[in-house]
Amino acid sequence: MDASNIDCVGKVIDAVKDIRENWNIEIIPGAEITHAPAEIIPKLARMARKKGAEIIVVHGETLVEPVIEGTNWSAVNCPDVDVLAHPGLITLEEAEIARENDIALEISTRKGHSLGNGHVVQVAMELGAKLVVDTDTHTPGDLINYKTAEKIALGASLPENMLRTVLRDNPEDILRKKGII
Repeated sequence: MDASNIDCVGKVIDAVKDIRENWNIEIIPGAEITHAPAEIIPKLARMARKKGAEIIVVHGETLVEPVIEGTNWSAVNCPDVDVLAHPGLITLEEAEIARENDIALEISTRKGHSLGNGHVVQVAMELGAKLVVDTDTHTPGDLINYKTAEKIALGASLPENMLRTVLRDNPEDILRKKGII
């Protein structure tokens, strides 16, 4: 079962080193745990960290894919997870645990995954959970600019006065806690 890009982390680290040395681009190596049995998410996250992944994302229980029930719960209870991506109809209890464990919930810009954004924002705002906007980029066409990220966040009912926090402060906080910046 290929539940992540963990096996690629070594190659990613080599590419990151090359890019950092030869280009004026900052790259952060990470891993996404996807469609894994919920009970092995902590094991996979630890493996990814050991292999050099600086950011760990778990593919949440999106509305548009058959994600294993319990994935959100396992992710928010795992200390190695940084972001729960497209968590769909995340429960209040799961969001509260995410807040307590400093795990960000994603406002997704990806088609389909974004269908739960309004719910995610509502729950996160109610409980004070951390939010980030993420593209879940699979192809170059998935990349967006800052203005588009603002529009997607506002379209998910994020209050305008929270844009800077969600689009800049929260991602920087994750990077700072990991010693990246």
